[in-house]
Amino acid sequence: MGHLIIEAAKQYNVQTLGITLSEEQYIKTKERIKAEGLIGQVDVKLMDYRELINEKRTFDRIVSVGMLEHVGHDHIPIFMENTHKLLNDGGVALLHCITGLVEVEGNDFLTKYIFPGGAIPSIRALVDNMSQNNLKIVDVESLRRHYTLTLRNWAENFEANIDKVREQFDERFIRMWRLYLNACAANFTCGVSDLHQFLITKGVNNELPMTRDYLYCDN
Repeated sequence: MGHLIIEAAKQYNVQTLGITLSEEQYIKTKERIKAEGLIGQVDVKLMDYRELINEKRTFDRIVSVGMLEHVGHDHIPIFMENTHKLLNDGGVALLHCITGLVEVEGNDFLTKYIFPGGAIPSIRALVDNMSQNNLKIVDVESLRRHYTLTLRNWAENFEANIDKVREQFDERFIRMWRLYLNACAANFTCGVSDLHQFLITKGVNNELPMTRDYLYCDN
């Protein structure tokens, strides 16, 4: 979150705001904002996403990365409703999250040891709640195979630094983390889970590029 809002401000000269529930992330991001000389242009708040609506602010762009998995099935409607309320007319939101084909309560191992309270949203639940809140889908991209490579690289880096890991964590954690990284890589390889990016707009926006070509241009 901190890197995203800082780089967006630096590369596009925009004002950015990030929100987080992690006090450690909040403090670190505040320090980075100050170090980059971006106070007044970039800000971060320690708050629940549901509280942002109370500040009576609206935005041209909203980006959510790896957060929807922690909202819970029952709160997807309020997430989409708030996204609609927080966007200016024609505003754009990018939602990046792990998805499933159907609603499931989550893997017991992941829920207990890795992501307490996590729940993978289904594609149909996300799309249904987008449509109910006049959020128009512009583009959907699967990054499943990319994420498989990411998980494998994480696993390789973990093993390459195992001596450093052992200085801070016990063997129980090491076994748990190995299982998590490698099982998830297999999970995405087999297509049990997916990773999607949804580009959506509040109402109709006919000014956006019609293809993804602009993403790969130097300018």
